[in-house]
Amino acid sequence: MKHINSFEFDVLEQPHVLIKMSDGCQLSARIWMPSNALNQPVPAIVEHLPYRKRDGTIVRDELTHPWFAGHGYACIRVDMRGNGDSEGLMADEYTTQELRDACEVIAWASGQSWCSGSVGMMGISWGGFNSLQVAALKPPALKAVITLCSTVDRFADDIHYKGGCLLGENISWAANMLSYSSRPPDPMLVGDQWRKLWLDRLECMPFLASTWLRHQHRDDYWKHGSICEDYAAINAAVLAVGGWHDGYRNTPSHLVSNLQGPVKAIVGPWNHKYPHFGVPGPAIGFLQEAKRWWDHWLKDIDTGVENDPAYRIWLMDSIEPARYLPTRPGRWVGERKWPSENIVPQAWGLFNVGGEGVLVSSTDTEFNVDSNMAINTVPIADSKANTIELSVRSAQSCGLAGGEYFPFASGPELPAEQSPDDEQSLRFNSKLLTSPIDIIGAPVIEMEVSVDSAQALICARLCEIHPDGTSALITMGLLNLAHRTSSEQPELLTPGQCITTTLSLDQIAFRVPAGHRLRLSLSTSYWPFVWPSPTNTVVTVHSGSLSLPSKRCDSIVADPVVTFEVTEAAPAWQAETLRTASSTRDTYSDPDSGLLTTTIINDFGEFRDSDHGLVAGSATRELWSIHPDDPLSARVQIHWEQTGGRGDWQWTTNVEMQMRADQHHFHVMGKLMAFENGELIFERNYKDTIERKFV
Repeated sequence: MKHINSFEFDVLEQPHVLIKMSDGCQLSARIWMPSNALNQPVPAIVEHLPYRKRDGTIVRDELTHPWFAGHGYACIRVDMRGNGDSEGLMADEYTTQELRDACEVIAWASGQSWCSGSVGMMGISWGGFNSLQVAALKPPALKAVITLCSTVDRFADDIHYKGGCLLGENISWAANMLSYSSRPPDPMLVGDQWRKLWLDRLECMPFLASTWLRHQHRDDYWKHGSICEDYAAINAAVLAVGGWHDGYRNTPSHLVSNLQGPVKAIVGPWNHKYPHFGVPGPAIGFLQEAKRWWDHWLKDIDTGVENDPAYRIWLMDSIEPARYLPTRPGRWVGERKWPSENIVPQAWGLFNVGGEGVLVSSTDTEFNVDSNMAINTVPIADSKANTIELSVRSAQSCGLAGGEYFPFASGPELPAEQSPDDEQSLRFNSKLLTSPIDIIGAPVIEMEVSVDSAQALICARLCEIHPDGTSALITMGLLNLAHRTSSEQPELLTPGQCITTTLSLDQIAFRVPAGHRLRLSLSTSYWPFVWPSPTNTVVTVHSGSLSLPSKRCDSIVADPVVTFEVTEAAPAWQAETLRTASSTRDTYSDPDSGLLTTTIINDFGEFRDSDHGLVAGSATRELWSIHPDDPLSARVQIHWEQTGGRGDWQWTTNVEMQMRADQHHFHVMGKLMAFENGELIFERNYKDTIERKFV
């Protein structure tokens, strides 16, 4: 990364600007702008977050916002209501109040003497979500959006539920937010009212684990803020950015496919980070690319962005799987339109050969298992024509080779070698590929299945098998079979009854080389990524097919060339390291109880700001336990600690959260404690029992 110390414009920074909302609540903003903006007004870029500008996102803020300001923009980094150095209280994520506040900030910015009247909004994750949600509200001054690692569907493609399955990340993120939002404001900025603001905040802290578990279907709660409900509501120009190692990898494709206004998308190999410092690399000159977008839509400068390919993606090469990858080899591919005529579905049939699952391409005339066996593949297009009759009941511990929902580059977070999970799954293996396959898009599985109980889930993983037998994950998908026809009105299964279902896997761009095999693995559990179904279920696959979106090798028109500038950024945050960050992930098998416990420890370190002296540190420990034979043995315990202060003022918050389930209910408990100079000043316990509804 190239750090730039001098820019086109000198930068003026204001660390604590109060923006008054219509109800009197004041939000704190950190603002960077060109020093001559009062004489030559500039467009504004708003980022509206709950993650604390003073010490939460300061690393990325320092790299990003001064760079934009030095290139002719006013950047407004706002602490959301009830967080950081802002007043008020926060009840939940993406509330009507949050979005109204963001619209008021945009209106305030556009009316300032230093602003030209044009405003953009950007952000990653939460900020990517609300950028799209605010755009759908059409505030007059908002002309363009850059959304990174976000979603268009809060139920189907967020950290809560996926394919109707309850994600482990739901409880993990609830603990995370209880910890994040429990921190006090900085007295240096807010003055003597800091303690009252903190205590009011602690007293009203929402228990989001309970809130989110009380909405197990795709109801109005989730439809709010899901822009897929009405893509036409967005008129602002949208640049969507994602990463193949992030949980939100589907959004760029959805946006380019559905938005009616100006829209482009970029998906690289990155995790849940901005692409000018995300890993796996290669990183790109994201700030320059964003400037092209802002210059065009906020300054009316023709930068050529409208001529860019609709979808620019990093086509990943095959490599050995690892829990951490600094780089991911591959190449940039551009599709002028998306969906692309250059991507065609390739049909693969699922077969039973001698009790073993076999995956056969429709391009093959026969599949030789040995010298005495062959399969005519003419009926592959009709998935019901080939009777399979293969069953699977996975150990509840299947999934331990999986990775985090959204890796933060904190340590061993990516999917490991998949063989341990494959062995607990129903596997369909292809023969050796005679030519490479470029898979670009979302693979789709169609199956006819039956189950032996009223509830079941299926996890489908598409893997590549290296010549030495190594199994590497390409992409995966989940389906709660009670949601097979609707997540708004799920239905229990009838044991023994055949049902037809479709399961879409996550978007991906991956080259499988010649000499490797494909493997489709189906399991009935995926722990701790997914909370288990209440019973040990057997799923029988009667017939099925796999559709792989594959790049045509006979394209008449050459692919557009995709290049990016080298990575640039503003100077890095200056801080003293008080405790070094570290991360571990281990699984322990108790020889007496048979419980398998995965312990994930992320110590994010502790640092002292070299400018204003504020100390900030955090660490978390998660324990996920389950017995391979008992889905009701699933337990999770999460501990978060936040530390901070300055001089003789020190504070700590501790969050404890636990969750378990019986056949009919979820049981969640939490505790929040706050300390000032070692003295306990606040304690609150949370407890809730919530009926399981088809989950």
